[in-house]
Amino acid sequence: MGMSRIRRPFKVAFSLLAVVVSGALVGCSGGSSGDVLQQVRDNGTLRVALTQANPPWNFLDDAGKPVGYDVDVAREVARRIGVDNVEFVASNFQSFIEGVRAGRFDIVISGQTVTDERKQQVDFSTPYQVNGVSIFTASSNNSINSLEDLRGKVIAVSAGTTQEKFASEEIPGAQVKTYQNATLGLTDLGRGNADAMLVSRFQGSYLAKQNGLHVKPVGKLLESEVNAMSFRKGSTEFKKEIDKAISDMIDDGTLTKISRKWLGGLDMVAELKALPPEQS
Repeated sequence: MGMSRIRRPFKVAFSLLAVVVSGALVGCSGGSSGDVLQQVRDNGTLRVALTQANPPWNFLDDAGKPVGYDVDVAREVARRIGVDNVEFVASNFQSFIEGVRAGRFDIVISGQTVTDERKQQVDFSTPYQVNGVSIFTASSNNSINSLEDLRGKVIAVSAGTTQEKFASEEIPGAQVKTYQNATLGLTDLGRGNADAMLVSRFQGSYLAKQNGLHVKPVGKLLESEVNAMSFRKGSTEFKKEIDKAISDMIDDGTLTKISRKWLGGLDMVAELKALPPEQS
């Protein structure tokens, strides 16, 4: 009853204040409204997050420019969705989801594993790569050959990865040491500062060879992880275009060409096609 006696000028002022506050909140949201596709096309730039420290997937060359499998894939995806420029943003697995949600970048193309937990926070594209995870030990270590041998051991992992979660939750008594990237972890492993590291078998072998690290993969693959590109939830049109770009790259041989260039002749398309239906 008392509310009906509020004078109109106060109503107008209050409404204007609400508009100002609302506008300020939108301005602070990092451009989180609307579909990502229209935003990147309007800007003419696709902002792509990657670690820039995980060769051969993505890393910096001698000139300090991003190169690798993920980089070539990102440029090709951008071209196919009608965006001329790609801006690569350095980040890490701990910050990818937060960065997507805050609008610091448009998409993550950096070997991010698809999990149910992550799917609650971001949307994922169709898979664009598969990664087999292995145990690595120092070359002189012959006592670790399987997952059972890791009980109570010091386990190196890259921070924010699914391997960190696995080691913490599935290996009894494990002392988990985190590193910003696989190169640092494997280097420390070779120096005897950890008993083992969980990492992509391909990447670990590549880094060991490239950097002269005294480490080796042991035992069978622990699992094959499906990697996809992540972006803000609810970006339906963006997902549709990204998925189409990946599908076309698979069909026309582009993804095979990129993977053979960077992954020692490995055909990533064959790896993707070998996935069970529920993962593909």
